[in-house]
Amino acid sequence: MTSSSTHSRKALSKIACNRLQKELVEWQVNPPAGFKHKVTDNLQRWIIEVNGAPGTIYANETYQLQVDFPEHYPMEAPQVIFIPPAPLHPHIYSNGHICLGMFIPLVICIVILLYPLLLTALKF
Repeated sequence: MTSSSTHSRKALSKIACNRLQKELVEWQVNPPAGFKHKVTDNLQRWIIEVNGAPGTIYANETYQLQVDFPEHYPMEAPQVIFIPPAPLHPHIYSNGHICLGMFIPLVICIVILLYPLLLTALKF
């Protein structure tokens, strides 16, 4: 019997696997500032450490994102949540889920990569 909490994801397609391996190598060669990929043996689930942007209430804080890549990535967007404790922000729920409102799923990755810049610009 499988509950929703133990529901297993479908394995990555060959295209998704190849793409993620290339992206992981690129990340290791040219890591984005303020982000650190925590090495695991699971290509389908990435854990990413995010440093709070300087000059914001998030400065000197470190948060973790869980990125779950679907079977048909990059044609389908990954699911991204903060691993609690999540940052205090009006668009982030206490369980780590991000309220994107009007954003489309493909924008999720861009938002994550620009997160430190957004925090600096918003100066919460």
